[in-house]
This record gives sequence, C-alpha cells and structure tokens, in this order.
Amino acid sequence: MAEKIYTVSEITEEIKILLESNFFSLWVKGEVSNFNRHHSGHFYFSLKDKSAQIQCVMWRNKNIRLSFLLEDGMEVLARGRITVYEKSGKYQLEVDEIQPLGIGELQLAFEQLKRKLQEEGLFDQKFKKPLPVFPFRVGIVTSPTGAAVRDLISIMKRRFPPVEIILNPVRVQGEGAAEDIVRALREFNEWGEVDLIIVGRGGGSLEDLWAFNEEIVARAIFDSKIPVISAVGHEIDFSISDFVADKRAATPSAAAEIAVMDYRDIDSTLNNILKRLYMKMKSNFEQERERLKRIESNYYFRKPVDMIKQFSQQIDEVFNKLEKNFEFLIESNTNLLLQLEKRLSSLDPEKVLQRGYSICYKLPESFSVKDSKKRKEDDALKIKFYKGEIESKVYKVVN
Repeated sequence: MAEKIYTVSEITEEIKILLESNFFSLWVKGEVSNFNRHHSGHFYFSLKDKSAQIQCVMWRNKNIRLSFLLEDGMEVLARGRITVYEKSGKYQLEVDEIQPLGIGELQLAFEQLKRKLQEEGLFDQKFKKPLPVFPFRVGIVTSPTGAAVRDLISIMKRRFPPVEIILNPVRVQGEGAAEDIVRALREFNEWGEVDLIIVGRGGGSLEDLWAFNEEIVARAIFDSKIPVISAVGHEIDFSISDFVADKRAATPSAAAEIAVMDYRDIDSTLNNILKRLYMKMKSNFEQERERLKRIESNYYFRKPVDMIKQFSQQIDEVFNKLEKNFEFLIESNTNLLLQLEKRLSSLDPEKVLQRGYSICYKLPESFSVKDSKKRKEDDALKIKFYKGEIESKVYKVVN
C-alpha cells in the first residue's frame, strides 16, 4: 500500500484542525515582547518565558476594550485559543482577553479613587453639563510646548475659524502638575469669559498621566461652572478626569473635533434646513391651494347672487317685524301718556279753582291756611281765585 503524500496546504490544514479543536480556550501567562500596534488597530506581540515564546494576535474589536496600553516587558495573563496562520505555517494565540499580572501602586490608587468618587456620585450623568453648540471662546488647560496644544489649535481653527482660543499653560506631569491644572481651571471659572474648557495632554505611561488622576483635579473639574472636555492620552487611556468631566475625548485631536463644529458642516446643515423649510412651505402652499379650490367649489361660492338675495329677503323680514313692533310700542306708549295726562289734569289746582274754589294764604309767611282755629282777628290774609287774588284782614274767627 502506497504511503499518503501530503501537500503543504493539506498538512497545514490537518495541523490547524488538530490544534484548534484541542486548544479552543486557555489562559497563558507570559511577558509581552515585540509589541506592535498595527495601523489597522490590531495588536501583534509575543508572550515569552525563560524557555519559549508564542506569537499572539489581538483583533481591534477585542483590544478596543482594554483600559491599559500593552508594553514590552509587561507580565500578563492572556485568554484565547490556538490557531494556525496557514500562510506562514505558524501557530499563534488569538487573544480575546488580557489582564496585567498584579496591580501596581499607581493602578491600585487609581482604582480606589475611582471607586470613591463613583460612590459619591461625581460620575453621574445627571451632573454632566451640555456642551455649547457654538463656543466662540475656548479655554485650554495643557502644556504650552506639547503636541496636544498644537493639534487643538490647528484643528479648531481649521474647523471653525472664528473661534478664539485662550491657553492657560500648565505642567501636565511631575510634581506640582495637579496644582497647576486646578489653578488654571479656577482662573477660567473666575474670569467667566470662556464658553468651554478643554483639559488634557498627549499620551504617556500611567506615571506620566497621573496628574489627571489626582483627586484635587477631579473635584476642580466637577466644580467647574463652565463645561469641561477631558482629553488625556491615547484612545485606550482612561483617567479619573475622563470620568468626572462633562465629556471625554479619546485624544486631544478628538477633543478639538468635539468642541467646535466644522463650518462646512454648519453650512451644509443650514442648507438642508433651508431646503426643508422650502419643501415645507411648498407643501403648505399646495395644501392651502387645494383647500381654496374646495371652498371655491362650495355651493355658496358658486351662487353668490342667490346668497345675497336670500340674505336680502331675510333682512326685509326682520325689518318688517321691527317696524310692526315699533308701531305697537308707539301706540301703547301714546295711550299710556293720555291716561297719565288725564290723571294729572284731575289733580291740577287750577282746575279746582276753575270750579269756584279759592286758596287762602297767611301773610306775610304765604303758607296756606287749612284751619281757622289757628287764626285771630286782624291777621293778614291773601285769597287766590281762579282769576286774580285779594288781600284782607280777619274780621271775626268762627270755629
């Protein structure tokens, strides 16, 4: 029986199946060596110990969740599965998860402060201030000599030329850096003339970035009345200032893009708004035109003369009713006036005098005399008749 002869591809595939089916998920401990972050975002490195090494790959969708930066010499635990890269015929560890072995002093301090401030609520979303849509003056708290400030100024000026940038220079690492950052934040707040503050720096080790993990810096950011963007380190770097700030930017360049809108986007947005307004007005116009057409087709608009005649007839009917009511009111009030006139006439003193009666007045007071008992001889009297009057004296009182 002839012995089977394998091609390179066949034997490589057999090895691939054998390895991948037996080492599906495992943990490997070792030291990071030859670390390379490819421009694609994937990590390529080796894990080694005193006697051997294994090639490793960690895809971008996995390593993006790392909160620390892999470095040569770092002792780690890596979980993954063994695969074979057929093109080179090499086996490798495809890493899904990676952890540093042991926590250093700074990392422990970081975790403790993070937990403390989180429990106090300094990271709560309800305290996050909204960023201004159009900040015309932006304050920057960073080193005046680093690449971060150059990126910030260049990108913001390119995106929104009218923006005014105010730099408050500080030390961003080493002794006194945290105090510098706090001072700059408080000065901007006391001045109150900036719309937004960006605080941060470029990348570095945990020790280099430590000023942004200090409690005094975190509380100064939280106390700021002006919205704050934190932009510390690289995309995978996280600092305490990131958690407490109103907005975190992965890098200083990203902070510049978050801070100001691109004027070209603004122009495009305005054009889109104008187009939408035009289309809305056009739609409303068409709707109103259709509504007017429906109104014009209504019977009352097609027969205006008929409507006028009907309203004219109704007016005539109302006028006739008013005329009859008015005549009735006049007749009723005339009769009432005649009756009142008769009653007043019967009470007229002149009418009484006309029938032969007279009125006697006491002189000189001129009050009417109604009782002879109150008069005495020689009292002066005036007697009024229907026609004329006489003056006399009392000759005799008869009771």
